[in-house]
Amino acid sequence: MPKSQEKNSSTAVRPIAPPPLSQHLREFASRPHAWAVLARNLIPVVGIYGFGWSAALAVFNYWFDGLTALAAIVAALVPRALRETQPKSTGVMSVAASVVRGVVTWFFLVGIVGLPYWIVLIPLHDLLLANELRGQIAQSPALWLTFGSLAASHCWKAFQSGYDEMPDKELKQRVRWDVYLLILRAIAMFVMAAHGLYFILVPLMALLLSYFEIWPEHALGAVFGDPSRLYEYDPDNSASSRPRR
Repeated sequence: MPKSQEKNSSTAVRPIAPPPLSQHLREFASRPHAWAVLARNLIPVVGIYGFGWSAALAVFNYWFDGLTALAAIVAALVPRALRETQPKSTGVMSVAASVVRGVVTWFFLVGIVGLPYWIVLIPLHDLLLANELRGQIAQSPALWLTFGSLAASHCWKAFQSGYDEMPDKELKQRVRWDVYLLILRAIAMFVMAAHGLYFILVPLMALLLSYFEIWPEHALGAVFGDPSRLYEYDPDNSASSRPRR
């Protein structure tokens, strides 16, 4: 790897410490949508502690919301991936073959990229896999409509993002920005559940999701480095970019 590229890659993945609280407060005041984001994410908290909502249902909502958003992004990327990886010598594939290949690819990628969401089912199985929750969802058409609308909105947003037409550099940046935030969300659920914090999981998730939406650049920077240069990080070359001893 050239020295300039090595330097850019190492700089891009160097974590950036979040700014002080005073800067967060100034940025919060300068972003008109911040209050709306906070209010929307606090609705499950108010419902649980004020109106007796099921904690399991609220946690499932956070889990399902993140997983379907991730699955929608993958679905929006699959057509481009199939088009760019299809050998030209094989000619034009039939519509049925293309659909089957796309569905199989989608399932595979969701299984791999969404691994943190599958792993979090282990510490949260008492909540997310409980018979009471399954019965509550199965017997409520309103919940089916709610979760269906949630999934549909994620699909609409993903397919409207223009992934299929972006240049490669811009596509890497945008996809990594969106996917990394969703992965951080799943990891946060896993960490909180692993420490037995079920009773405050929902309020913590509400605050954390608000942070991710209001200050995504700070969340990404604290873990992945410069958020404006996520496209520079290449995991396949990360080992070769390390200085030799």
